[in-house]
Amino acid sequence: MDLRPYQEEVVQAALRGENSIIWLPTGGGKTRAAVYVTKNHLETTANAKVAVLVNKVHLVDQHFAKEFSPHLGRRYKITAISGDSNQKDLFGNLVKESDLVICTAQILENALISTEEEKHVELTDFTLLVIDECHHTNKESVYNKIMGRYVEKKVRKEGKLPQILGLTASPGTGGNRTLDKAVEHVLQICANLDSVIVSTKNFTPVLKKVVPKPKKQYDIVEKRAQDPFGDHLKVMMLMIHEFMPPTVSRSLREMGTQEYEADVVELEKEGVRKENRLIAQCALHLRQYNDALLINDTIRMVDAFRVLDEFYKSRKTRLLDVTDIFLQGLFDENRVELKQLASNALYENPKLDRLQCTLLDEFCNKESRGILFSKTRRGIHCLYDWVNSNPELQKVNIKAGILTGAGTGANHMTQNEQKETIKHFRNGFLNLLISTSVAEEGLDIPECNLVVRYGLLTNEIAQQQASGRARAINSVYSVVAQEGGPEINRERINEYLEGLTAKAIDQVQQMSPRDFRLKVSELQQIAVMIRIQTEKKKDAKKQRYRPDQVQFQCRECFLPVCSGEDFRTIENTHHVNINTEFERHYRTGGQVFLEKSFEDWEPGRVINCRNCGKDWGWEIKFKKVVILPCLKIKSFSLKTPDGTSTPKYWKNVEFQVKAFDFLEDMKSRFSALDFDD
Repeated sequence: MDLRPYQEEVVQAALRGENSIIWLPTGGGKTRAAVYVTKNHLETTANAKVAVLVNKVHLVDQHFAKEFSPHLGRRYKITAISGDSNQKDLFGNLVKESDLVICTAQILENALISTEEEKHVELTDFTLLVIDECHHTNKESVYNKIMGRYVEKKVRKEGKLPQILGLTASPGTGGNRTLDKAVEHVLQICANLDSVIVSTKNFTPVLKKVVPKPKKQYDIVEKRAQDPFGDHLKVMMLMIHEFMPPTVSRSLREMGTQEYEADVVELEKEGVRKENRLIAQCALHLRQYNDALLINDTIRMVDAFRVLDEFYKSRKTRLLDVTDIFLQGLFDENRVELKQLASNALYENPKLDRLQCTLLDEFCNKESRGILFSKTRRGIHCLYDWVNSNPELQKVNIKAGILTGAGTGANHMTQNEQKETIKHFRNGFLNLLISTSVAEEGLDIPECNLVVRYGLLTNEIAQQQASGRARAINSVYSVVAQEGGPEINRERINEYLEGLTAKAIDQVQQMSPRDFRLKVSELQQIAVMIRIQTEKKKDAKKQRYRPDQVQFQCRECFLPVCSGEDFRTIENTHHVNINTEFERHYRTGGQVFLEKSFEDWEPGRVINCRNCGKDWGWEIKFKKVVILPCLKIKSFSLKTPDGTSTPKYWKNVEFQVKAFDFLEDMKSRFSALDFDD
């Protein structure tokens, strides 16, 4: 394997067996350097066992097919395992049989905590861990859970631990804006990964030639002179404010902002906790109006109108009380006028004109490839519709495709759809990706001539990752934003933080080895103590209430439907209700389709509250015998002896949920059988 000079420089610490983080920009060849280190490790280490960890499912196949298998596949047994793979249930056995496994970090985390022999592994089973996009090793990330165990074993001096090799293009500053705090952040990343951080010092010109920086331009537009559609939405929102108690509406900040969204999210929670349906529902509807204002500010008026129209069409059958009647009636009375205002091209969003010019400048009279980044999945689909219905953009042969995160919700993509889109982009069938942040890091996307950030407020890491996609010769990195808007200010801050990151890393690298080791050791000991205390608090929180003390209510209509003792977990993830009485509270809808299959269960139909239509989750068909409702915790409020709570995730509930035991938990359903024989 041939490496470029700067790659040879940054792998030296790893070749000596030291734990290290390779810091190179996107396109600099970090993964190739990792393959080189892995090859050397397998050749020189007795009983070598390597794991390559990634943070996204599609990267498993990408790293296997593009990098590790071509260079190492003939000589070594390589296994690629992700959540989509049925092999994950035999992870422990596969590790024993393989020289190298490539997997999502979650697969390894599940194996570390599993008690099943076929799945379980120990960190000490490996001799090298390669951690891709390792800047995610912080806070509650799965990377940090794994490395938390590693650091704890190191502090306790338990067993021979594997060598660590981290890869990153952007460690960031942790949101800090001073050099001292940025240095602390970099040191914390080093402590979390138990590694030094290395970068090229002698071959910077070569690196810059291989990864040229794009030309950056700010495509600024003036504020829309008149916005009758947005103004009309705000008048309707004020009418909802007046419908609520005066003290409530006075606490809300400026409409059409992220701050307002945060306010109404908290207001809805407050309404649910107080079982005040008027406040909860008004807040829920105000968030939809605010979403429409944000879309109106970013994309087309017709897109904003369509979002509201679809929302209210979906609620026609949910008129439970005077609050619903008022809110539905308000929209119905204004629907025709809103639709007319949204159709008036005279008041259209000027940002779209600027975006059109930017795209035309790049795609006119030449073969180009570009990525258009925007914030939300819904916004991505709106931009896609705009591009495909824009005659000027079609004249220059722009062939757009959507790339969003994988999942089962609205506007999500399947893993196969993601792969197909990237494949079409690589082979030229598509030349413009309209993407959320999923395309910022990791993906094997060809070098682009144009990267546009449109209506985005993100940190310096996301900015660096996105700009790294524009690495063709004479490429352009464009920021389309309103004059004086928050996007420009955020972009300027990110530029400063990017420079601050480099200074912080340089300062860390200049520390004496002794001072560096002492500081890292101190941070690791603190982290271990914090981890132990955090786990104790989590355990205590889980024991705060008995399951029978927690009553579940529909979050929208407050209908009491079950208690905590009705729940069990399947695969430590899916929370199902085993009480047959629960069936009378919901109705079923369409079939759920998942891209991957599972050993013991398959998806059934979606389920909704029989009273108000609230989405509650979906069914699980377990062993093809029994149907169990699998519930979303955010669709419910929980009444406890100390009041009502609105947990966002199941991990936040304050009672213990037992694992599902098919024989024990299904006795009541199969009472005709003699389970005692």
